Formats: sequence, structure tokens, C-alpha cells
Amino acid sequence: MNEFACDVRTGLSKPRKELLSKYLYDELGSALFDAITVLPEYGLTRADERILQQHAAEIPREFSIVAELGSGSGRKTRAVLEPLGIPDYYPIDVSAQALERCQTELSGLARVTPLKASYLEGLDQVRARRNGGPILLLFLGSTIGNFEPRCRMDLLAQVRARLKKGDALLIGCDLVKPIETMIEAYDDPSGVTASFNLNLLGRINRELGGDFNQRAFRHEARYDAEERRIEMHLRSCCDQTVTVREADLRCEFHAGETIWTESSHKFQIEEISAMARQCGFSPEAEWIDRDWPFAESFWRAA
Repeated sequence: MNEFACDVRTGLSKPRKELLSKYLYDELGSALFDAITVLPEYGLTRADERILQQHAAEIPREFSIVAELGSGSGRKTRAVLEPLGIPDYYPIDVSAQALERCQTELSGLARVTPLKASYLEGLDQVRARRNGGPILLLFLGSTIGNFEPRCRMDLLAQVRARLKKGDALLIGCDLVKPIETMIEAYDDPSGVTASFNLNLLGRINRELGGDFNQRAFRHEARYDAEERRIEMHLRSCCDQTVTVREADLRCEFHAGETIWTESSHKFQIEEISAMARQCGFSPEAEWIDRDWPFAESFWRAA
């Protein structure tokens, strides 16, 4: 049983069913997410890009190695690479298709070596190839918000443990904003985010021999004010039974029961620097987009 099948079996066997958000990004899911980033309701990506375009030149230019966790197509990374000359750039992603697009997009700006790996596995590979110069690690787009608080701090601590003093992390964090604005960003009227979420069931059908009826589920976005997070769910429209052959799973759903597929935590500005210090970084710079409250922070490995 492969990792995907094991994770599906584990997640759908829990009292509160869930699926890991990393599985949203197969080839179709990645294409749908690219479409989400240009929706008028989803201002996060544009805010991230505005900050990078306006402030990337303020990043120190001592870095000959740039690595990126979850690079995707690398569209936003162009602004970071341009002031650095021709650095060695290591995009790290689990999607081979995204890495191919990234290499095509940025090959003129850097020596691109795509790494198909998880975050920490990829960072270990970069560390093994370093030539003595400092590393600039990118973690853009508020991907850190997809992690639960304990996992978030553990990931950042493990990242810090793999960096040397003088290395740096450029990290994006989406900030709290009016609830209606946040909900619309994850439940757009065009239904692109709904398709993105429902595609996870389609992926299980295609890759694991599942028999999900995608039309028998609907996309739902909700905001947990106490945890300050948007949650994406797939709600069963009826009582139904689903089997997933490769996961050796038979799963019962009651009408109204949901599968939790993604969390997107929203940050208060003051907690970002505290998070840095707690994980062994020294915050050196922070830039905030006011049109869509979003922060890009430059942390140095202390």
C-alpha cells in the first residue's frame, strides 16, 4: 500500500474524517490552483507578488544559493532571483509538472535544479550540495498557514536545524481580515475553488480505485474564529458508502458529514516575529501589503 493510500485510509477512518491538503495538488489540482490565484476574490497571491516586486531589491545580495519550499510554477520567485545575478536555484515540490513549469519559467535567471521531494527531504539535498555560501530559503504564499500550530512550529524548528548561521528564510504569512473577505477567497462564486477541492475525490478515484460520486459532495468553506483559520470541507449530500480499493477501505458517510481537506491559518502581525524567535531565527525585515493584509518576512538564522 503506497503512502497516498495509507494516508487516505487513516484519514477517512477517523471519527472526524480528513484528507491531507498536500494531495490536492496533482496535475489537475495544480492547474486549478493556478486559476484560483487570478480570481478577484483571492487576493493573497497578488499581495505576495506586489511585496516581492516592491521590496525584493532590499534583500541582501550575498546569496549564491536559493532554495524554495513548495515552489509551484515559480512565477513569484522571479522578482527574488533577478537582483541576485545567476544563483543556484533549487525549487522543491512534490509535483513534477510544477517543477517542469518552474524550470521553464526561471531558467534564464538562475541555474535551476528541480528537486521532487518533500520540504525537509529537499532541503537536506540542498544542504548536501551547498558550496559554502549562505542559503536563502523561500517559503512564500502563506503555505505555513496550512499547518496546525504544533506542526508549524515543529516544521520551522526542523528547517532551522538544517540551516547554518547566516542563512536566511523569506516567509509569507496571510493576515486576519474581515470574515466575509476570507470566506469568499475560499468559496468563490465562479466555483473554481469548489472544483479544486472536489478534484481530491476524483484523484482518489483515478489513482486508488475509489468510487466517490463527486456530485454527491459539495464544497464548503468556514471560518474558525478561535483558531483563526479558514477550513475547507467536502460535505456529503446524502447517506452513502464509498470504497477505495487500493486503500482496502469501505467508508460510510451520513448526510451532512464532512471531510476536512485543508486549513489556512491567518496571522496577527505581532505573532510572526515571536514565531521566528521561538524557532531560532532573528527577524530582520518585514513588509506588509495594505490592499490585502499580507506579510512577507525576512528572518536570519540566529
